[in-house]
Amino acid sequence: MSFLSVRNLHKSYPTPKGPVSVLDQLNLEVDEGEFVSIVGCSGSGKTTLVSLIAGLIEPDAGTISLAGEPIRGPGPDRGIVFQNYSLLAWMTVFENVYLAVDAVWPGRSVAHKNRRAMELIRMVNLGAAAEKKPGQLSGGMRQRVAVARGLAMDPKVLLLDEPFSALDALTRAILQDELARIWMSERKTVVMITNDVDEAILLSDRIFPMSPGPGARLGAAIRVDMSRPRARRRLSLDPNYQAARREVVGFLVRQRSGAMDLGETAEMAVAS
Repeated sequence: MSFLSVRNLHKSYPTPKGPVSVLDQLNLEVDEGEFVSIVGCSGSGKTTLVSLIAGLIEPDAGTISLAGEPIRGPGPDRGIVFQNYSLLAWMTVFENVYLAVDAVWPGRSVAHKNRRAMELIRMVNLGAAAEKKPGQLSGGMRQRVAVARGLAMDPKVLLLDEPFSALDALTRAILQDELARIWMSERKTVVMITNDVDEAILLSDRIFPMSPGPGARLGAAIRVDMSRPRARRRLSLDPNYQAARREVVGFLVRQRSGAMDLGETAEMAVAS
């Protein structure tokens, strides 16, 4: 049995013209300690999927289980990092992280929780900024705080919803390398949502490409057969990188072309 299992998942949303299917018969299996990425175009339903795994919304049909237990609502076994940081502006870096530590281990001593919060802050290389507030930090630093807070819950699965997409290219590259380093150290199970194929290849063990909506599904897993740590400068020269990229891009192009053909057919039918 997989550590994280998503089976026959269906989710739709109501509209004035009736319900629209976002995910349809979607399946995903993730092993413990694995880093997987879900890659798809904007609007395909990636955020809906991560919200379902997080327990923030409920599926219309299908099951989601973690470590053999069904997911029914949010829980500390799933940490989540969003694109927009979601930090408490009136709290310092330390206080934002401590809040998560305290929520998970309320019975531990203050000294223990202080140590754990600082360990995580140093892990994301923000020790010198521990007493600063989010408004005093760059976007990249804020996202590091968000990652530290997600790890503070000591989750079984860390969910990343396009965590670096709002950052400039240089900051994004730095945080990708930081995330790779943290994952190598912690070996958490990670599910990352991204629309960046190269980011997925750099970080993942396996990649699941997603078809465009409505009724999005995941394609077959594409394994990234490359040793770690991965050198960014030589990445594109690796034949395994090239093979993985061809598979992911090929799936997305074929699916997008098929969706466009279906759209044109529908338009012709309506016009006739």
